Amino acid sequence: MTLFLLVSGPFTGGWVWDEVAARLRAEGAAAHPVTLTGPSPRAPGAGPAVTDIGLETHVDDLVRLIDGLGTDDPGDLVLVGHDYGIHPVLGAAGRRPERIARVVYVAAGLAEDGDPALRFVRDEAVRDRLTATTVASPADVPPPVGEEWERWGSTEGLSPAARERLGRLAVPQPARTLTEPLRLPAAVADIPATGVLCTADGPGIGMIETLAEAGPPQFRALAERGVTFFELDTGHWPMLSRPDDLAGVLLAAAAGRGHRLPAPGPGPDGAAAAADRPFLLDVPVRPRERTGRIDLHLPEADGPRPAVLFVHGGPVAADARPTPRDSPVLLGYARHAADLGAVGVTLDHRLHGLTDYGRAAGDLAEAVERARAHPRVDERRIALWFFSGGGLLASDWLAAPPPWLRALALTYPVLAPPPGWETVPSRFRPVTAVASAGRLPLVLTRAGREHPDFARTVADFLDAARIHGAAVEVVDVPHGRHGFETLDPTEESRAAVRHAMRSVLGHLTDTPDTDA
Repeated sequence: MTLFLLVSGPFTGGWVWDEVAARLRAEGAAAHPVTLTGPSPRAPGAGPAVTDIGLETHVDDLVRLIDGLGTDDPGDLVLVGHDYGIHPVLGAAGRRPERIARVVYVAAGLAEDGDPALRFVRDEAVRDRLTATTVASPADVPPPVGEEWERWGSTEGLSPAARERLGRLAVPQPARTLTEPLRLPAAVADIPATGVLCTADGPGIGMIETLAEAGPPQFRALAERGVTFFELDTGHWPMLSRPDDLAGVLLAAAAGRGHRLPAPGPGPDGAAAAADRPFLLDVPVRPRERTGRIDLHLPEADGPRPAVLFVHGGPVAADARPTPRDSPVLLGYARHAADLGAVGVTLDHRLHGLTDYGRAAGDLAEAVERARAHPRVDERRIALWFFSGGGLLASDWLAAPPPWLRALALTYPVLAPPPGWETVPSRFRPVTAVASAGRLPLVLTRAGREHPDFARTVADFLDAARIHGAAVEVVDVPHGRHGFETLDPTEESRAAVRHAMRSVLGHLTDTPDTDA
């Protein structure tokens, strides 16, 4: 008999699983909704002080429960974590990996070793407050009230009664549960896993497939591990909005069913995984100089030359190898720029999670100044070129273009947070920032087979650009996918890359001089 340990997200307790647990039991499974250590809604202040409760407290709670189950048929134990609940679930699974048959993520982030749960909190005000709070003096997070729940997740599908119950039984969330880093042994990666995606609240399976095919390595790892997925067309609290359907999904997940991502690596045509395929143009290798986070690919021409700084997308795992500046795409573009007489600059910025855009923006600003100060670079003639999720980093440069920024390019960019990216700080919204771009030349390469959620952000950006009179040149790749430079090495794709590069370099060489 399968036993489900059901662990809820912030502000809630075992009560949130009541209907799901009843359905599981009716189907012959055992279900144990878990209320983690914390204040009681009926007796505020009972038990440990809120400030003494952290993530490790909740991991200890689950380990004690697991140990109390005995060792009979340990392969039937399924840990289910909703939202924050996935952090103590993973922590406990790391301590008792031999006891766990499967881990199920319900509307939960892809937490990795060292991640605090705060990284996945959507409420920007809470993130800012807890980031500024010292570990020595944490404060609890009061439960949302009314419409504030939307800042923690979509409430779509909740009945008025469910909303009332959610608000009435909610309790404060101890701050340390959100700020303590997750300790995740490598053994957890060997435990079968399933993701339950709530499509009114975040990405669906199609988006995950796009990211696994051409995006960050951690998403490719999902395919390599054989992680299964289910979709529910509802908001962030499916145990309240779709309890019967969620119970059915949990039973199917425990049986090993679900959608599996296409395996990376060689396919039927012998093609390698996207990140391992070569750049679509055969460009000569130019001398490369590495300084700090940047590499400069140098042209044959002497003296200061215009420079194009290529900004990779993400998030990208901190331990990903090769790093983005050594990837085929960035190397290809930088060498192509150098072959045509400009300095091609590549950058490794620290966009490792959706809340890292501020840090990545700082890395980019530092890289720009370092590149401009280099003796082979004409500091008055700089272009910035953004890719994929790095497109959100264009916001600062669109909002206040400096005089030396002669062009800004965007290739299959994300220009507003799509579903599931709600934790991106509000500062990073190119769709809004383009209103201040003025006469800055913009070159946007658009993939015709782009994921719909990404494509919508591009369409919204172009609408805003037209309204505000921004100068956007669109280069279309009608049959190209996200990452077409390695996925779709066709003549159409090659022509688009050459066209975009000519346009950007044309703005660097034809624009009259101005003072920096």
